[in-house]
Amino acid sequence: MTQDKNPYTELERLLAERVAAQYGRGATIANLTRLSGGASRETWSFDVLWNGVPLPLILKRDPIKYEADGTIAIDAKDDLSIGVDRLTEGRLIEAAHAAGVPVPEIAFYLEESSLTSAGFVMQRLEGEVLGRRVLRDECLAGARTKLAFQCGEAAGRLHGVSPSGFRTLERMTVLDQISHYRSQLDAVDHPYPGFEYGLRWLEENAEQAGDNMSIVHGDFRLGNLVVDESGLRGVLDFELAHLGNPISDLGWICVRSWRYGQIDKTVGGFGELEELLDGYEAATGTRVAEEAVKYWEIFGALRWGMMCINMAFSHLSGPHPSLEKAVIGRRSAETEYDLLTLIN
Repeated sequence: MTQDKNPYTELERLLAERVAAQYGRGATIANLTRLSGGASRETWSFDVLWNGVPLPLILKRDPIKYEADGTIAIDAKDDLSIGVDRLTEGRLIEAAHAAGVPVPEIAFYLEESSLTSAGFVMQRLEGEVLGRRVLRDECLAGARTKLAFQCGEAAGRLHGVSPSGFRTLERMTVLDQISHYRSQLDAVDHPYPGFEYGLRWLEENAEQAGDNMSIVHGDFRLGNLVVDESGLRGVLDFELAHLGNPISDLGWICVRSWRYGQIDKTVGGFGELEELLDGYEAATGTRVAEEAVKYWEIFGALRWGMMCINMAFSHLSGPHPSLEKAVIGRRSAETEYDLLTLIN
């Protein structure tokens, strides 16, 4: 490979070879398109043409760059790039599927090599992902009435997956995470009294968090859910999965920032907390205490606020400034307000 090779063409050639091996020599690919979004990986959409029927697929892999000699390397990541490796993410999705969680089916994997970074290819689900559309489109009105229950059910099934096969997942207790965010806040040369107060409150009330540990999704919210007229079609993006308190997923989907303006509906702007907990109980046989979810909602507000702060300072002094980071960084003020409102 030489430096002037077209990365698009190289990927197309690689996928064509893997598709032929996976589905047969007559299988070809079409409509290969790089999708926007994804801070820590590339996402590509393409179709496999097989026996006259198009099979819609998605590729997720680590970003790559081309060195001077034409070889590839995993792209340099900035301080916002966190999460599990691609092969582990694919295996998590497979385990979730086996547990009854609605997720895309994994088609095949790409091992890291001189031709590509590591990644996996999965089914491309039909449905709506954008949060504002999920909450406003008339065709999804019926879906919204059952979505909170379905989300609780999906979360409960995921939390029942055995972590024994995922020993590389990071284990994070609530106190570990509080300490982590306190260190981040201390490192910022700017006063955030609301977040300082929030950290102290979370630490003093940590017994409300609960002490169970399981595999958690880590970013369970609108934007990572595919919704169609039947309701929840699929759960996406397991890149922030870890071993943690399962109730954290339930609190995260209740954070006000993920309600996209529909603030009267606690769960994602579309449902009530009781519906979410009903679905969770149906899947697990356990009724989660509302005060525990409230604790993790407060934690989630602080977590999102810290993510906004990190975005802001990454824009101001990091290696990859961007308008998107600047805009998100400004939202730390509204999140600080949400945090204080929840505590008081």
